[in-house]
Amino acid sequence: MLELGGRRDVVGEASTPADALTSIGQEHWDIVVLDISLGGASGLELLGAIQQRRPRLPVLVLSMHSEEQYARRAFQAGASGYITKNSPGVELASAINKVALGGKYVSAKLAEALAADLDPKTNRLPHQRLSQREFEVLRFLASGKAVSEIADMLSLSDKTVSTYRGRILEKLQLKTTAELVRYALEHSLIE
Repeated sequence: MLELGGRRDVVGEASTPADALTSIGQEHWDIVVLDISLGGASGLELLGAIQQRRPRLPVLVLSMHSEEQYARRAFQAGASGYITKNSPGVELASAINKVALGGKYVSAKLAEALAADLDPKTNRLPHQRLSQREFEVLRFLASGKAVSEIADMLSLSDKTVSTYRGRILEKLQLKTTAELVRYALEHSLIE
């Protein structure tokens, strides 16, 4: 697709976060196109690790998740752009070019949502006030994962995950995990 636009890029691919970090350490890439769904690992955590290792390396997040769910979090973690996988190929190529040249990429829809956030009359949804870790735990709980599974996946103790669960319920003004699941489904926070 990029070659059709006249570019002659050298492209690499990594299938795991560890492979990505190794490649970033060994190669001199101009841009990373990062999928934030990495089969159990958090792409946003990988984004943070990339930013620590190569802070000037621009990262374009390419995701199946809607902008409403993840774009703000991706930018807070250091992304230079966010685009969904259902975007037209020409838009993806444009986003890659813009980010590779040092710019930031947001879709028109996301730009409008970000502008609305600046309007003091706009109310943010409760889940948008969660920390990144709280949001991850929310999604795992809503997907039916047990506290012990989440603890193993995130390298945390069961007690720490339970504490996150309690904070999430409090911030969302919910009482049970079942209410949390319903909330997540109503707001399209899980697939």
